[in-house]
Amino acid sequence: MITWQVAADGPLLRLDERLSRALVHPDRFSELLADLGNVQVAVPVLVVVLVHVARRGRASGTDRWWLPPLAAAVLMALVPALVVPVKELIARGGTPAVPPGTGYYPSGHTATAMIAYGASALVLLPWLRTSYARRAAVASCVLLVACVSFGLVRRGYHWPLDVVASWCLGTVLLSSLRLLLSRSSRRTSAGTPRSSSGPS
Repeated sequence: MITWQVAADGPLLRLDERLSRALVHPDRFSELLADLGNVQVAVPVLVVVLVHVARRGRASGTDRWWLPPLAAAVLMALVPALVVPVKELIARGGTPAVPPGTGYYPSGHTATAMIAYGASALVLLPWLRTSYARRAAVASCVLLVACVSFGLVRRGYHWPLDVVASWCLGTVLLSSLRLLLSRSSRRTSAGTPRSSSGPS
């Protein structure tokens, strides 16, 4: 629906532009928050987590220890493959705060942040010992994505709908990853003798 509204110049677009005018206030802080969605920042975080999870899984003898890191890496690679064609197809212009141009919808920075930080949390959760640590991992992911989203809109790098569209895309992708990991975990548990120990 959002993509249709943007492509058809629908009434939701007018609301989006009014909201942007009310929120935009370019400053150094919002720029720093937006930078948390840069590939150079978010992807290395994911890589470190995936290497850590792969090493722990292999060391513990977990069945198909390679699946969660591989699935998360493939998901990250899908982001540009999905986002770039839509940017070219919709060719939405930017806010008055950025140079003239197109390709602002959906937000690549938001999608990158959601998948990099979200996938990091999902593959890390089974290895965290306490519910407090698991809640902290999820809260950190949500906070990072929220900071990136706020920074992008506040700095004027993106319209609010650009960010919301990437939230929708990221939710679908992360839900798919969670489903895959959950099914894999159930199959591994079903085939593992009761005496053996999995991740703690």
